[in-house]
Amino acid sequence: MTLMDLCGKMSQVLIAGNIEEIRKITQEALDSGIQAHEILGKGLLPGMDVVGQRFKAYEMFIPEVIRSANAMHAAMDIIRPLLSESDAAGVGTVVIGTVEGDLHDIGKNLVVMMLEGAGFMVVDLGIDVKPGTFVEVVKEHRPNILGMSALLTTTMPKMGETINALVEAGFRDQIKIMVGGAPVTRDFADQIEADAYGSSAAAAVEKAKAFVKR
Repeated sequence: MTLMDLCGKMSQVLIAGNIEEIRKITQEALDSGIQAHEILGKGLLPGMDVVGQRFKAYEMFIPEVIRSANAMHAAMDIIRPLLSESDAAGVGTVVIGTVEGDLHDIGKNLVVMMLEGAGFMVVDLGIDVKPGTFVEVVKEHRPNILGMSALLTTTMPKMGETINALVEAGFRDQIKIMVGGAPVTRDFADQIEADAYGSSAAAAVEKAKAFVKR
C-alpha cells in the first residue's frame, strides 16, 4: 500500500474503534518504512478529527468516542517511543482538572480522551483540585491551556479563585483558560474572565485547537 492508502485505512479503523486492527496496521505502516510522525499526522489525527466532528453532529455517541479514543491510545503506545519529544507533545499541552470540592469526572475524562486523540499532551489532575495545585502544575508544565470542570453550582466559584491565584502568581497572561461543566455558562465564563467556555467535549477540543493555531 502507498502512504496515503495506509493512512486512510488507519483513519477508518480508528474511527471504527477496532483496537486489534489499529495495532496491526500501525505496525504494518512502521514495517513498510512510514515514519512515526507521518502515522500520527496523516493517519491518527485525521481519524480523530472525524470522530470529533461526528460527535458534535450527534452522529457518534460517547461509547463510540471512547472506543475510538482507546484505539488511538493503542496506536500511540506503538509509535510513542519513536516520536521525537516535540512530536510526542503533539499540538500543545493542556492541564485539566475538576475544581476543589467537586468529585465528578465523567465529562472531564471525555474531554481528556478527545484532547489526547486530537494530539494534545494532557496533564490530568483528576478531581477535587485546589487552586494552589493548579498554579503549581501550570508553573511546572507551562501548558498552552488550563481546563477546569465543575458539575456543582457550589464549586463553580473555585474556577474564579483559581484564575485569581494564577494572576497573583504571575502566570495568567501565559496561558488560555477554558471552563466547562453542566452548570457552567458562557456568561459565567465571562464573569470570571476565562478565555473560553466549552459547552461540550467536542466544543472544548475545537476551542483548544483554535488557541494553539493562533
